[in-house]
Amino acid sequence: MARVLNGLAIITIVSLGLAACAKTDEPGAAPQPGQGPVKIGISLPLTGDFSEPGKGIQEGYQVWADRVNARGGLLGRPVELIFRDDASDPNRVSSDYESLITQDKVNLVFGPFSSRLVIPAAKVAESYDMLFVEPAGAAKEVFEQGFTRLFYAAPAIADDHYDYLADYLVKLPAGQRPKTAAYASLDDPFAQGTAYGLRDKLAAAGIETVVDEVYPPETTDFAPIAAKIAAAKPDIVVGGTQFEDSVGLVRALQELKVQPKLAAFSTGPTLSEFPDAVKGAVEHIVSPVGWSARSGFTGNDELVKRYQEMFDGEANEDAANGYTVGQVVEAAVNAVKCVEPAKECQDKLTAHLRQATFDTVVGPLSFDDKGRPEQAHMIQQYVDGKVEIVLPEGSEAQTTELVYPKKQW
Repeated sequence: MARVLNGLAIITIVSLGLAACAKTDEPGAAPQPGQGPVKIGISLPLTGDFSEPGKGIQEGYQVWADRVNARGGLLGRPVELIFRDDASDPNRVSSDYESLITQDKVNLVFGPFSSRLVIPAAKVAESYDMLFVEPAGAAKEVFEQGFTRLFYAAPAIADDHYDYLADYLVKLPAGQRPKTAAYASLDDPFAQGTAYGLRDKLAAAGIETVVDEVYPPETTDFAPIAAKIAAAKPDIVVGGTQFEDSVGLVRALQELKVQPKLAAFSTGPTLSEFPDAVKGAVEHIVSPVGWSARSGFTGNDELVKRYQEMFDGEANEDAANGYTVGQVVEAAVNAVKCVEPAKECQDKLTAHLRQATFDTVVGPLSFDDKGRPEQAHMIQQYVDGKVEIVLPEGSEAQTTELVYPKKQW
């Protein structure tokens, strides 16, 4: 919790320091004196099942606020982030956003982490006609609720995260192509979406599903699931995971000497803590990733450098997704030149997001009529202990070729 409080203190100091003397490099962003800070309300799972990625999202929001304030704020007004801890509870996240909008009178709201928290939060924002840009609600169900103000600020929805990997595996020569696959997923719409998006594409190509397990968020013993996978001897293992469960699954599979040709896990491997947590079992694990620290996308070098300065660590995809939300909203505010909670302003912001393309740290972003991003995720792999971008092949982002089959555990 100390890490969260330190980051929050930084934002408060920066906001206060800029209130009287802000300058801006943004064209047309004339100061609006006497109106006070732009308050942005955010509820995140800083405790509970999703606390690890929730803190990463928070840090990304904090780095963005630090950077936008250094440029003079939004329309000449300093940004103030107001955080609530929803404790990974869907009921609590609803009351948090209700309070932020009606009591704190925030100008804008940013979304939480996890599809199961995004849906109830977006319902509240929608009821108050507030723009709702979110960093981590990628499950199919999010976009089936009829929301008109929700936008997912990442390259692809959950079902499409593994598209490049699916294409790669299906196109392998018959003698190399995997024949069987095992799936284990956290009982969470996003996690299941990533695993089952890949499952459905591979099954359609004739790759047999031999294990399909769903486990509750409180699971800590992954030995029974690993035993089922070991007995099935699949060619590939896929985990629809967050952080702790990805670590638990890898350790359990390693202990049983399960030897798939490919092992893929969502979210967990994209965090810098993952290699140490799995104690040497990281080599050749793959994961869908929407962001790379080495990309040349707009603002990325600034994000990586400032994150290191603020949090004394390496930026990760969760932080990048939070930062991306800020970039998208900042661009929209500067384009329509309003940042008020009034319906007229929120309508203008929403309309701009529907028709514009945004330059962000995850690349160019645009959205369809349901708020879904229209781009794709890359695939990363640990090669010689280092994160490499291996798919899509031939792209500017690719840093080396995919290793298949993987090194044995």
